[in-house]
Amino acid sequence: MKEITYQNETRERLDKFLVKELADLSRSQIQKLIKSDLVLVNGHKTPVHHFLKKGDKILIHEKTATENPKKEPGPESTVIAETGDYLVINKPAGLIVHPAAGIKEKTLVDWLLKKYPKIKTVGDNPDRPGLVHRLDKDVSGLLIIAKNQAMFEHLKKQFQNHLVKKEYLALANGSMKADEGMIDLPIKRSRRSGKMAAQPKGAEGKNAVTEFSVIKKFKNYTYLKVNLKTGRTHQIRTHFKAYGHPLVGDRLYQNKKIKDKFNLNRIFLHAAGLSFDDLANNRQEYQSRLPKELENILIDLK
Repeated sequence: MKEITYQNETRERLDKFLVKELADLSRSQIQKLIKSDLVLVNGHKTPVHHFLKKGDKILIHEKTATENPKKEPGPESTVIAETGDYLVINKPAGLIVHPAAGIKEKTLVDWLLKKYPKIKTVGDNPDRPGLVHRLDKDVSGLLIIAKNQAMFEHLKKQFQNHLVKKEYLALANGSMKADEGMIDLPIKRSRRSGKMAAQPKGAEGKNAVTEFSVIKKFKNYTYLKVNLKTGRTHQIRTHFKAYGHPLVGDRLYQNKKIKDKFNLNRIFLHAAGLSFDDLANNRQEYQSRLPKELENILIDLK
């Protein structure tokens, strides 16, 4: 059991105050403690949004929101650039970006908070501190993380206005006829399967636009550069499935009749390029090389 006396003159939300006091817990974990009545203020149960006043006695029971310890992740992310405002991270395939219901293994957010604990107060979702975008578990490549609220809001606005450029490298099944093109099909979640699915032009769904250009054609595969004009869940994966060329290694969206001769335990999709404006509105550009396991597949195809 731990007791803290609130000494500040200005009032502050209980959960935000405890984020600074309990360095080992995330804001979402602290909120779970409060909602579980494991945090008392002046001997009384209190809501998460309760505002503290000077002299309040906060009693915290020695029980954490992490009763089921998470397993250590496999490969760790690599920081390829860091300023006082942001981090650019190279995420490996196999690592989940943020916690969610049913996820027991450690996530990129767990690694991030251990390495940069101050980031846990940044953003608008305690489960996604500093995050303005994400990558699927089985996709590798570049992610930008805001280190302060000003940068978070600045990046969020850029994403909303489609000013952040994201470039991907992908290997699709089949040899494409066109050397370049644009897939403009709305996307929505299927009620039957629960998966995201591209819809016919003009149908109900979220607007989604994907541009691509062919880097190299092989006998039964096409190596592509892909640019997102929108950022929908599973956009590239569902668009190329609808286009008749699902991505290699994509077990969720790949046609079951297609044989996976590479036995790849990930999707052949890598976020290779990222550009955005910093707080001084200077354009920043970053690149990430194709991971070795994907390079080897291209070598085998030659």
